[in-house]
Amino acid sequence: MSRPILVATLSEPPSADGAEIAALNGRADWLEVRVDRVADLDVDWLRQRFDGELLYTLRSRGEGGRFSATHERRRQRILDESVRYDRVDLEGERDLAPAVLAAIAPARRVVSWHGPAADVAALRGRLEQMRRTPAAFYKLVPRAAASGEELAVLALLADLRADDVAAFAGGEIGFWTRLVAARLGSRLVYGAVGEAPAAPGQLPLRRLVDDWGLPDLAPARFLFGVVGRPCLGSLSPRLHNAAYRALGLPALYVPFEVERFGDFWLGVVESDLLARLGLPLSGLSVTSPHKDIAYNVAGAASPLAHALQAVNTLALHRGVWEGESTDGHGVLAALAAHGVALRGRAVAVVGCGGAGRAAAVGLARAGALVVLANRSAGRGLEAARSLRLPFAPLADLDVSRFDLVVHATPLGRDEGDEPPLPVTRLRTGATVVDLVYGSAPTRLVAEARRRGHLAIDGREVLLHQAIPQFEFMTGRALPVELARRALGLGSEP
Repeated sequence: MSRPILVATLSEPPSADGAEIAALNGRADWLEVRVDRVADLDVDWLRQRFDGELLYTLRSRGEGGRFSATHERRRQRILDESVRYDRVDLEGERDLAPAVLAAIAPARRVVSWHGPAADVAALRGRLEQMRRTPAAFYKLVPRAAASGEELAVLALLADLRADDVAAFAGGEIGFWTRLVAARLGSRLVYGAVGEAPAAPGQLPLRRLVDDWGLPDLAPARFLFGVVGRPCLGSLSPRLHNAAYRALGLPALYVPFEVERFGDFWLGVVESDLLARLGLPLSGLSVTSPHKDIAYNVAGAASPLAHALQAVNTLALHRGVWEGESTDGHGVLAALAAHGVALRGRAVAVVGCGGAGRAAAVGLARAGALVVLANRSAGRGLEAARSLRLPFAPLADLDVSRFDLVVHATPLGRDEGDEPPLPVTRLRTGATVVDLVYGSAPTRLVAEARRRGHLAIDGREVLLHQAIPQFEFMTGRALPVELARRALGLGSEP
């Protein structure tokens, strides 16, 4: 298997000193300059900062870019500007004019196509047509609009086993295929220079390196992943993949961005393609908003999962998908690590989804006096009745009455979001647990800490729920200190 070529895509004007470009050295092999998105750049300036190859790309609107001039103007720009680049992306449907091909040698060409989802036969026909033009690489990116549509490109790669093809499914739904495709021989793996993607489903190149260890391809005979929406920002891949590498487990963990869980189950989980590719899907972490329906598709479930009617973990054991909930354990273990006593304490759990219900049940069983709160009164009352707990509409919740407040809604995820709870109303000495997390403490956690409260970051909850989840999926113990480092957490409190 050939080592994949890591391509860093520059789709925003670089900083004045180009520090982000220089930081790519030793990580990226190529720098793709999306000249349809950035102003013309000084190629000498780029070469002073980046020691790899430069790829010129003028992506058309017809294939997801921003360039929309005539074919003649497009071809002239390519001829005028690409001469100082090492490689040139040529769109197979627009750029293969004799004058362009005469000026750009085959060894410099990446002939590309970006279009709608297609079956294996159509993709093969497209590739055969592209290969009539000699090139170093051929790039095919069919866009996946629904779960299951992303599989055809993997089937194509498995049949080809070619050294000159880069192929993966486009769109957020298709992101995970970029990682599997590299193991099937796809030569080019693209990641953004910064945080902004050049196309839907593209993640920063630093994450391809940090979360999946690219360009190295560790042996993998089993596929695991996290299913949710959104989930491309999940820290779970970094945690699980780091543990696989440390333990020598031949496994790969990817994010499955899924709009409809049922479509994903039928189109991906119940397909036999991944097993035929030698990478059977063997376990899933399940996040919002899919925990309830994930419980319904499980062939077996634990007593706790039955009580909650929700799971955050599915694992294939002896041919049966078994469901478990470890969310409650994550909250309880995080609180225990900080020495927080629960018996007799007044607790509000805000959010009645699968994670909120799991936290509420765990806290109640530990002796806390739990009140459920939810923005939707109908759903909240239904959850409270099923769990035999009191309920308060979120609009009426007075957080000053509680010793502990657990936030279990998706709110407050983004950096600019306001805290989803009135921090100024918290009673003195109250503890806050935020199940939402990012690469740094959320605004809720930061403001609670600033006011002197013990506030537990969602990354700590993620860590503690992952401990039983990892063992349930793999049968092995999670290396906890390694997992803490992977999540950017300090030593055990």
